[in-house]
Amino acid sequence: MEVRHYAARTVVCGALLLCLALAVPASSGAAIKLTPVTGKLKTKIGIADQKAEVFDEERLRDIGFGYARRSVAWDVLRHADQRAELDAWVTGARLMGAEPMITLARSGKTTGRLYRPPTAGQYLREFLRLRKRYPSVKTWSAWNEANMCGVGTCRKPELVARYYTLIRRNCPGCKVVAADLLDQPNMVRWVRGFRRAARFEPKYWGLHGYIDANRFQATRTASLLKAVRGEVWLTEVGGLVARRNRSLIKLPQGQAHAARVTRFIFDRLARLDRRVARIYVYHWRSSTRRDSWDSGLIGANGKPRPALAIVKRALGQTVDSGDGTP
Repeated sequence: MEVRHYAARTVVCGALLLCLALAVPASSGAAIKLTPVTGKLKTKIGIADQKAEVFDEERLRDIGFGYARRSVAWDVLRHADQRAELDAWVTGARLMGAEPMITLARSGKTTGRLYRPPTAGQYLREFLRLRKRYPSVKTWSAWNEANMCGVGTCRKPELVARYYTLIRRNCPGCKVVAADLLDQPNMVRWVRGFRRAARFEPKYWGLHGYIDANRFQATRTASLLKAVRGEVWLTEVGGLVARRNRSLIKLPQGQAHAARVTRFIFDRLARLDRRVARIYVYHWRSSTRRDSWDSGLIGANGKPRPALAIVKRALGQTVDSGDGTP
């Protein structure tokens, strides 16, 4: 998730989909009958959302997410407003009882750094500040959407490998994800470059599986599983409800589509391999009725969407027809 925070990520995700020209027929939006997710899942389920205020919602606190994830600018602590937002997010995740995960990303504020990744020295300095400020955070990812051209690292896997090594050396006892990747065509090639540079086999990899999920495919997720030995966490994934970023490519969307995608995530992607160890659903609630990217489980009007029922079932909850979900 790019920083400042929600809006930037939505534009990036839309641009990516446009570039890949995913010409998939639009969903008819017809009503669907949702049935329970098949079988018991061993995969751990979390929520990915950039907004600290979502933790104020009783519905989220009670749903049973054990994990929470967000991305932040690598220089987040240099900016008072971003620092306050992150403080609130970490506190909210902890109060909910969720294990927080933080992914570092490109700078979200300073124009001169917007597309220029930090040097290893700059990265280490800011990471040590983050560790000191948030000692309870034990799960980190070295870089967000590292294989996407536009964030400065798609042709520099060796730089991200250096970031990863620095976190591992300076965060004893932490789980360190090599990088969060997009399921786009250069993914496996990028991973090979990372591994050559790191000379170490990471235990954890992150994947933003929007393309596979919204096309009801598992091709790219399977290719990453084949390319690496460690666990693969779907650190962002969700069904598209609406996309309003002026893209000329028509994609399936709508609440019915999002519910089917969510079912596919838990019934297909989560079961590809036992190494698919975590899934972070993106995201809890849309901000407005005109968000450029919306895959929220709750609408801007506060009403639950059908996909929420699927998530509840995956978490082992009994879905009550009185909560607005099937």
